[in-house]
Amino acid sequence: MEFETLRFAVEAGVARIVLARPQAANRAGSRMLRELEAAAEAVAGDPSVAVCLLTAEGADFCAGWEPEAREAVLRAEPPRSDAFGCLAGLAVPVFAAVQGRAASAGLELALACDVRIAAEDARFSLPEVGEGLLPLAGGAQRLARLAGPAVANAVVLLGEELDAQAAARCGLVSRVVPGPALAAEAEALAARAAALGPLALRYAKEAVRHGLLLPLDEALRYELDLSVILQTTNDRAEGVRAFLEKRPPRFKGE
Repeated sequence: MEFETLRFAVEAGVARIVLARPQAANRAGSRMLRELEAAAEAVAGDPSVAVCLLTAEGADFCAGWEPEAREAVLRAEPPRSDAFGCLAGLAVPVFAAVQGRAASAGLELALACDVRIAAEDARFSLPEVGEGLLPLAGGAQRLARLAGPAVANAVVLLGEELDAQAAARCGLVSRVVPGPALAAEAEALAARAAALGPLALRYAKEAVRHGLLLPLDEALRYELDLSVILQTTNDRAEGVRAFLEKRPPRFKGE
């Protein structure tokens, strides 16, 4: 697909998706959603990708929906927004760097990622109830699971906006950095993750993601099962050799 509303590239194990409609505050239109889905599918099909980084051009990460895209989601049978599910379903870790407004679809995009960092000016909201609507792409469900029902109720029911520091306190974002440092911090985070064992990264994400769906005793067994499987991989053997030889490991994702 030829991308018009975002930029997509893969380099050194990092897939970069950049929302590129700053003139429209990166609002999610139908074209952008199709391109996000295509980019996520490209990431899923590329074994060289270790991590994915989602960023945005301009003052705002994503200020919400374009009306036509919101109507398209509601008209689908059943109602759905595949782009968000494709992003959330990636086997590789997905990092988001958020500045300015992350409202409605913008917050839902960030919630579809695994780790979020924020600029000091970031603001997070789900204002749909004030418009007689509900969040359309998992905002209420993912926010409640991530930050707890008290925070989700304040944001979803009352339309409260979280600034960056409030988002950090409730666990919505992992760290807050000055705006000018956001891009460099995001790149450093992605590079750091990409240098780790790619199979271990995927299994670690799966242990957290799937484990949350299980009772604790089953989740503990699942995590141990994944650990046992990792012991059989070439990457694990390389990790042991590198440790004994006192050198950085050269992982191949095998």
